[in-house]
Amino acid sequence: MSTASDLPHPARPTSRPRVVVIGAGIVGCALADELTARGWTDVTVLDQGPLFATGGSSSHAPGLVFQTNASKTMTAFAAYTVRKYSGLSLDGRWCFRAVGGLEVATTPERLADLKRKYGWARAWGVRAALLDPAECARLWPGLAPGAVLGGLHTPDDGLAKAVRAGEAQARAAMARGARFLGHHTVVGVERSGGRVSAVVTDRGTFPADIAVSAAGFWGPAIGRMAGVTVPLLPLAHQYAYTAPLPGTANPPDLEAALPLLRHQDRDLYFREHGDRIGIGSYAHRPLPVDLAAVAAPGQAAEMPSMLPFTAEDFEPSWRDACALLPALADSKVDEGFNGVFSFTPDGMPLLGEARELPGFWLAEAVWVTHSAGAARAVAEWMVEGRPRVDVHECDVHRFEEAQLSPAYIADRGEQSFVEVYDVVHPLQPIERPRPLRTSPFYLRHRELGAVFGEAGGWERPLWFTANAGLADPDTPERDPWSARHWSPVVDAEARATRERVALYDMTPLTRLEVSGPGALAFLQRMCTNQLDRAPGTVTYTLLLDHAGGVRSDITVTRLAEDAFQVGVSGRLDTDWLTRHLPADGSVVLRDITGGTACVGVWGPLARDLVQPLTDDDFSHAGFGYFKARRAHIGHVPVLALRVSYVGELGWEVYTGADTALLLWDTLWAAGRPLGAVAAGRGAFTSLRLEKGYRLAGTDMTTEHDPYEAGLGFAVRLGKGDFVGRAAAAAAAERPPRRRLACLTLDDPHRVVMGREPVLVGGAPAGYVTSAARSTTLGRTIAYAWLPAEAAEPGTGVHVEYFGEALAATVAAEPLVDPDMARIRR
Repeated sequence: MSTASDLPHPARPTSRPRVVVIGAGIVGCALADELTARGWTDVTVLDQGPLFATGGSSSHAPGLVFQTNASKTMTAFAAYTVRKYSGLSLDGRWCFRAVGGLEVATTPERLADLKRKYGWARAWGVRAALLDPAECARLWPGLAPGAVLGGLHTPDDGLAKAVRAGEAQARAAMARGARFLGHHTVVGVERSGGRVSAVVTDRGTFPADIAVSAAGFWGPAIGRMAGVTVPLLPLAHQYAYTAPLPGTANPPDLEAALPLLRHQDRDLYFREHGDRIGIGSYAHRPLPVDLAAVAAPGQAAEMPSMLPFTAEDFEPSWRDACALLPALADSKVDEGFNGVFSFTPDGMPLLGEARELPGFWLAEAVWVTHSAGAARAVAEWMVEGRPRVDVHECDVHRFEEAQLSPAYIADRGEQSFVEVYDVVHPLQPIERPRPLRTSPFYLRHRELGAVFGEAGGWERPLWFTANAGLADPDTPERDPWSARHWSPVVDAEARATRERVALYDMTPLTRLEVSGPGALAFLQRMCTNQLDRAPGTVTYTLLLDHAGGVRSDITVTRLAEDAFQVGVSGRLDTDWLTRHLPADGSVVLRDITGGTACVGVWGPLARDLVQPLTDDDFSHAGFGYFKARRAHIGHVPVLALRVSYVGELGWEVYTGADTALLLWDTLWAAGRPLGAVAAGRGAFTSLRLEKGYRLAGTDMTTEHDPYEAGLGFAVRLGKGDFVGRAAAAAAAERPPRRRLACLTLDDPHRVVMGREPVLVGGAPAGYVTSAARSTTLGRTIAYAWLPAEAAEPGTGVHVEYFGEALAATVAAEPLVDPDMARIRR
């Protein structure tokens, strides 16, 4: 992750820059507190509304803080929020109360999901317990008898008073020198010398080296002032209060005694408000909000973020609430409102510095639950150069250009609302808009009966129904969860790759062209491996951040003295490299993905397929491993790279989008006599794990160094300076505390999916990153982070899957072809 101090252009801010934060909600207040605590005291926080009930989402937020999340990062944010707010008070009044959380299941599917969520809690270090119906009833005595099948109790979750916690943090920041100004409406963001220079309000201009938009659902409007797209959709969410309930009396200063209650089977949550119950609903239709129609502070009947309650939308939720809590039938909805919240295309926050305008940062789409943690991460990012928690899932630059249209943001934002409480499978593709991006091979894939997934907007074949006849009828049956978005055909395609040859569509992988007289020096500075090699050489290398954390793993192909093709992991890599381009124009970086296509031709018969189609020498002696050359396959000009991410002989074959379909048809026709198949991502994942090939962002992140990730071979400390070298050198000298270990499940019939806790001696000690069943081995492979002492081959561990401890053994890697004979044949 970059910071302004990383950039060679434009002018850097001073060591203690002038920071203007736009928005005095809980995120803006938390950020001011975190920045000033780190010595950045020239901080001004502006808001269009009054302090501190400014009229944004924080002002009406019900304040539920549930820590457990499928994302390790989001769980860390929430856990820090709990720790920080537990220690806050304002004029003797509490800011957070750990009343606990209770999620109940009324369907078998939800009960199973709570077991999965219990696994996340165990993996990420959150206290949790699975409860039977009687235990749930003891925690919430009003639950309908017989309605609940079980629950998940998280005792450290609780209620945050958002406005109060915001003001408490603001006072701490002001004590260190920050100032907070209400009734200042931002009307412009000025720039000078290519970066932010000031924030303009209706009451004056505020010079700024750094401006931060923490404006909540007003973020897109602030972004437009800066020329920055903020992919966020404001949506209304219903919240209602019952009339006072007989027999319910909590002291006014405490508000609640019962745990926060979530009934996600009906998209509902509940909390006490003294003698009343508050009910939040995600069950209604998406209610997008037009910012132009939102009243300014002081002009709204209550506050801008509280829209009139639409009772007809709430009627089904009221019936469902009464069914779960029968005592509500004697009450009524006394009052309610439609509160405005922020939703992004993937439901995650928007954090980081905008590349379009250096010095302009985002801290948007952050709910109260994650507010302190997200603010701390942004403050660390600014002051120290990187967050200490990996935030790639939240980085504002994660979206592809095709995912930034207003229509896409609206479609996906609405779907994020719908899915807030849904049971979402990790392989479940988005429903719309599809197809958005298709490779030139898309029509051929459809003819072969491709079952598509989606990533980065691309349609990506998971498997092909044309290969159904190759499936082994004795393939072990899977449990219902792991059987979703999977087919026995996946195993058949993996087996065909190992035994014959398969064609893989690798077009969606991002490709960059890096050229110019400074290209080599630039890439040498950015990458860990030695790239000063002869043209026609392919190099596997890493991108590290300045603290030595693994940002990504990439391939760099030297095409000429001053020209390279770089295969990266996506937009975040493109952003990182672009930010570090030298200011003298000696390097040109261009994304060529959309104008090109790629077929992976892999398998022991790959040479038998390709060689008859070309006059070029594709023998091992004539075209060695990790080499590249331009050639012709049939009538098609190609760039062929002798690399393989499935552990078999073969090539990545690139061509222009205009000749791509002819390339596919040429390879397909030549491959049919050899038994060639088209293969999808399911087989690809299985085969890469057999070879121990890591996936950046999944198997390793900036929280890990190359040596503990098993990638020290890609670091050449002796080649000269590069980003993160000092930290990498220090890591090379110390014994790792943890390692990315290869596990195999002892029971060949069991499968895990990823993010499950790994138990050592019966206690959680790590977590699974990637997992897939190996056809070659006949059992499941799982990669997991473990303490170094538990990562030794032969060590017995357990992987907890839906509450069941599955025996596994740490294995030496790679599991298949450790001598690399298959690739180098």
